[in-house]
Amino acid sequence: MPGRLMARVPLTATLLTAGLVLAVPARAQSLPDLVTPDVLRVCADPGNMPASERQGDGFENRIAAIIADELKVKLRYYWLTQGPGFVRNTLGTGLCDVIIGSAFGSELVQHTNPYYRSAYVLVSRHGTFDGLTGLDDPRLKGKAIGVIVGTPPVDRMGVVGLVPTMKPYPPYQFDPARKHQTVSAEIVADVASGKLDAAVLWGPAAGWLAKEAGKEGGKETGSLDVVPLLREPDRPPLAYRIAMGVRHGENEWKRILNTALRKRRAEIEAVLRDYAVPLLDEEENRLMPADPKP
Repeated sequence: MPGRLMARVPLTATLLTAGLVLAVPARAQSLPDLVTPDVLRVCADPGNMPASERQGDGFENRIAAIIADELKVKLRYYWLTQGPGFVRNTLGTGLCDVIIGSAFGSELVQHTNPYYRSAYVLVSRHGTFDGLTGLDDPRLKGKAIGVIVGTPPVDRMGVVGLVPTMKPYPPYQFDPARKHQTVSAEIVADVASGKLDAAVLWGPAAGWLAKEAGKEGGKETGSLDVVPLLREPDRPPLAYRIAMGVRHGENEWKRILNTALRKRRAEIEAVLRDYAVPLLDEEENRLMPADPKP
């Protein structure tokens, strides 16, 4: 059962006792002791659309299902709301074995090879800032721009003089009575309604949320423009590689996931595009073509 800590007997010892070592797949024999060999145990937030949610409708849920299919194992979740201590209380406790989306470079986990790269974006009502290419656009001065406290764009907004009218939002939302599941969803809704002139948000969240806001609002709110911020300086970086996170030292588990990611790369990319995730070239700050040639 997800969330239940069970005592584990080392896999090799169990198999030797049963005399069945030769009958067990090589993958199971080589996994670290904490990794469950017959189940993909995923650490995830139950209310973090479009990335993940308990009903399995997020793009990370769909990617997890692809990886489980490739590994020929069942899929199981350990749910915990994103916030301080998420890694410590998921991977760190041994209750799950992989975080599907983790920004490459974080020292809290060991990362697989990155499986996509994306960037922060500017969200605005359609036509409001036609032709905008960066946060230094003078039309943004004096505008109410929503941003999540503590995210990299805040520093850049300070450099270009957008802080005086910036509208900060808390990084986490723990109040179940609130209408929106995530802070990003609340910010996008505020842009659609006119409460904000624009917002600077992480692209993989903003793309889908903006598309959904346009569908729900219809003529009342209109469509939203989502512009990836590709011309900003590297410090602070506004573009990140996303990988899967595993425990430090579990090198064979990382290798197994890397192989699965490589084999199912096309399917994973298709999922990301279904959710309007802005996908960047691996090396340059430019959007990948919608239908890349094989």
